[in-house]
Amino acid sequence: MTQNRRIVVNSFDDIVLETEETPTPAAGEVLVRSTVVGICGSDMHAAHGRHPFMSLPFWPGHEVVGRVEAAGTDADQSLAGKRVVVEPNLYCGTCDQCVAGRYNICSTLDVFGCQTPGGMTDRFVIAADRVIPLPDDLDDTWASLIEPLSTPVHAVRRAGDLSGKRVVVLGAGPIGLFVAIAALEAGAERVVVGDLLASKRERAERLGAAGSFDPSADSAAEDALAALGGKAHVVFDCVSRESTVHLAIEILDKGATLMTVGVPAGPTKIDLDLIQDRELTLIGNLMYVREDVLHAIEILRKKSFPLDELITASFDITEAKQAFHTSGDPEQVKVLVTIGDQS
Repeated sequence: MTQNRRIVVNSFDDIVLETEETPTPAAGEVLVRSTVVGICGSDMHAAHGRHPFMSLPFWPGHEVVGRVEAAGTDADQSLAGKRVVVEPNLYCGTCDQCVAGRYNICSTLDVFGCQTPGGMTDRFVIAADRVIPLPDDLDDTWASLIEPLSTPVHAVRRAGDLSGKRVVVLGAGPIGLFVAIAALEAGAERVVVGDLLASKRERAERLGAAGSFDPSADSAAEDALAALGGKAHVVFDCVSRESTVHLAIEILDKGATLMTVGVPAGPTKIDLDLIQDRELTLIGNLMYVREDVLHAIEILRKKSFPLDELITASFDITEAKQAFHTSGDPEQVKVLVTIGDQS
């Protein structure tokens, strides 16, 4: 058997390349050769020991694109040779939520690359129904954005009809920028983005935001409302800290909606009295389902924004530690790890 390289994250400063035997697909599985893997904010939280649902060590790679090399028995043999993106939700299929089509909140949900070894490796096996063939007009680099765009697409869908709505996005990291893109795609009248860094605010505006503001400023609420032209109909909190929740409630119109998209670092106090008094709707969001992934693919196929606004660095798998450390730079957006060639 050939040796298979795999990244293991023991801690933020202990990220190493290990070798193992190349896996063989079992019944219903496919063997995928990885080509491009994105580093997610969840990976960074976990590496620092701050993710509420991931523990160390972990084997990253839930944002993975590759090519199917072999299909096991009972798997769709036509997948062999196809370029694919992984939908990493690993669900039971039998609990109430799965039966209702909401397998993203399965009662026993695991995530490939989070609770199980992921795709930051030369080759991996996964259930054949967890891979989605890619269109020819979307290369592997563009396709690496499918998974991180899918969560924002899901959140925007759950927010309801955004046509003509005023929207605020808190946080201009990858998720926040993708929420802004998805909200505009969904017909939002005006999208305003808040972030601590001027460079990120400027990036958000280059990607279509009508304005931006510094959420740490004493005048943050006033600045947001001035840029928005009125109270917000929907706020997407992609930071999920106590300060951003308070700010969101302050700038929301009565009867409006607060979407929690970012992963909180821990328990967060909220102004429940104001939520009750103003009839605000608070909606949590976790990952996505297949329809969101397919919509993300269609958005990316339009290539309506410059790729280099979102992919800001790339490293070989042998430089994974440097890739993680670079991803920790707040000026970075999406950092990729490449593995072999994309042919």
